Amino acid sequence: MAYDELKLENQLCHRFYVIANAFARFYRPLLERIDLTYPQYLVMMALWEKSDVAVSQLVQKTQIDAGAMTLILRKLVSKGYVTLHADESDRRVRRVVLSREGEALQNDARRIPEQARCHVSAIPMEELVALAHTMDKIRGELQSAIDRDDEGATPN
Repeated sequence: MAYDELKLENQLCHRFYVIANAFARFYRPLLERIDLTYPQYLVMMALWEKSDVAVSQLVQKTQIDAGAMTLILRKLVSKGYVTLHADESDRRVRRVVLSREGEALQNDARRIPEQARCHVSAIPMEELVALAHTMDKIRGELQSAIDRDDEGATPN
């Protein structure tokens, strides 16, 4: 007996999973040219918008888990793209600053979004913008559910 609600083709989450994997495969060769993984690229884009930020601000901006962020930043430091230092007003806070090499990398990366857009050019920009808004709403609803569940959780 097959339940329609359990069919893979009826799962929105599966579509997101598949497209996330497709994005990762698509970006891989583009990012290899600039020696970045996709998560590193997300962090660098956030830093190109605003450098000298607290690690917690990067976590919030990118929505990358704090543990994963630590590993990503460690790798970006080893590549010479960023530096980490303690905040002057609160030594417990770590700040991330782009290095000159990290700033220069932006020039090498600037065509990547355009290359990505060229491969979905059959979809009108208005539809992509509407999709982005819908995805933001879905993420917001899921985050609200997670937050409600976290509030109701009791320690063991």
